[in-house]
Amino acid sequence: MKTILIADDEKNMRWILKNALSTSGFKVIEAEDGEDALDKYKTEYPDLVLLDLKMPKIQGIQVLQTMIEIREDIPIIIISAHGTMKNAIDAMKLGAFDFISKPFDLEALKLQILRALKMNGLSQEISDFKKTLMDIGNTGIIGTNPIMVQIYEIIEKVAKTEAVVLITGETGTGKEVIGNAIFSKSNRFNQPFVKVNCGAIPETLIESELFGHEKGAFTGAISRKPGKFERAENGTIFLDEIGELPMDIQVKLLRVIQNREYERVGGTETLKCDIRIIASTNRDLKKMVDEGSFREDLYYRLNVIPIHVPPLRARKTDIPLLGQYFIQKICGEMNREVPDVEDEVWTCLIDYQWPGNIRELQNIVERILILHDSSIIKVKDLPLEIRNYQLKNSEIQLPSEGINMDEVIKSFIVQALDRSDGNRTKAAELLGITRHTLLYRMDKYKIE
Repeated sequence: MKTILIADDEKNMRWILKNALSTSGFKVIEAEDGEDALDKYKTEYPDLVLLDLKMPKIQGIQVLQTMIEIREDIPIIIISAHGTMKNAIDAMKLGAFDFISKPFDLEALKLQILRALKMNGLSQEISDFKKTLMDIGNTGIIGTNPIMVQIYEIIEKVAKTEAVVLITGETGTGKEVIGNAIFSKSNRFNQPFVKVNCGAIPETLIESELFGHEKGAFTGAISRKPGKFERAENGTIFLDEIGELPMDIQVKLLRVIQNREYERVGGTETLKCDIRIIASTNRDLKKMVDEGSFREDLYYRLNVIPIHVPPLRARKTDIPLLGQYFIQKICGEMNREVPDVEDEVWTCLIDYQWPGNIRELQNIVERILILHDSSIIKVKDLPLEIRNYQLKNSEIQLPSEGINMDEVIKSFIVQALDRSDGNRTKAAELLGITRHTLLYRMDKYKIE
C-alpha cells in the first residue's frame, strides 16, 4: 500500500483528500503546517506528498525545497488556492512533480497521483539498472526479458556443440550479437571467426568470395585467392542474411554442410573443411521454401538449432537497460560524463514502436549525445518522430465538469517554454505552431 502525506492547513481540505484517497487504497498521513509536514516526511517515509503552498510556520516553497534536499526521489504535487504562473514555475524548477490549483477535480488528481507514482517506480528501476547493468555472461546480450533469458540458456547449451544454428529476426534485433555469443562460448573460440554478409556481395562474385578461386578462373583473377570458408578453417563462419543466396550457391553450401567439401572457382581439387556454421536471416525461409526461392533440403540442414530474436517492441522492459548501456558505452568512447536521464524520456522511448529495433535505439542515443552536451537528457532532446509518436498515441481525457481552454493553452505554452529552456523557436516546434503564433499567444496570455 502506497503512503501519501497531505500537508495543508485547511482541515476540511485534508478531510476531503484523505477520504478520497483512502477509498482508493492509499494510506494517508496528515500534516497541518510546514514543521509538521517536514517531521512526518522524515519519519513516515511517504511515497508521495500533496503540499499546499500557503501554510503556517514554514511556507510551502521552503518545505518543498527542504523535502527535495532530504529525498529527491519522492514526487511532490503542489496544491494551492493562491496559485500564480510564477508560483507554478518556481515550484517546478525546484523539483515539484506538478502544480495543481484549487479547486480541482478529485478524479483528475487521483490520475496525476497514479502517474507520479508510476514515473517514480520507473525512476527507481532505472537507478537499479545503473547499479546492476547486466551483460549476461559477458556475451554482449543485454536484457532481463524472459525471452532473452531463454535465448541465453539456449546459447549456453549449444555453444559447445558443433550443431548448425539458424538465427532469425527483424533487421536490427541483434542477430549478429547472438552469433558472437555462440562463438565466444564455443570450443573454437581461439580459432578464426569469419563473418559474411550474403546480401552485400554481388551475385557474380559470391561464389568466389565464399569458396575462393584459382588463377585465371575469370577475367581479373591474376592469382589464387582463398575464400571465406578457407579462411575460417578450424573456426566458425557466420553467414548473415543467408536468405539472399542465389539457388546455385545454395546447392554448393548444402554440399559443404553435408559432405564438408568444396572446390575453388576454376579449380579441380576438392578441399575438405572443418568449420562450424552459424547463419542468420531477416526473412521467412519457410515461406521462401514454399515459394520455391529457397531449397527445402538446405533449410532443414540449417534449421537444426533455431533461435528467433524478438523485435524490440516485444521486449520493452529492456529498453531502459539497453538505453543506459548505450549511453555509458558511447560516453566512454566520447570521453564525456554520463548524463542523467529524465524519467519521461524513458516513458517516451518505451511507448515508441522501434521499427529499426536495437540498432535504431543505439543510433538515436548516439545522436542525442553528439548534439546535446548537457548533464541531463530531456524529452526535448529526443528526435521529433519519437515525441510526435507519443503525442499521437496519447489520449487526453476531458473532465466531466469541462475545462477552461485558455488555461489549458497557457499551461501548455509554459510547459513548452520550460522544456525548451526558454527557446521560443523550439517551444513553437514542440507545440506544433509557428513562432509568430507562439509570440501572439504569449502576449495574449501575458506570459513572459
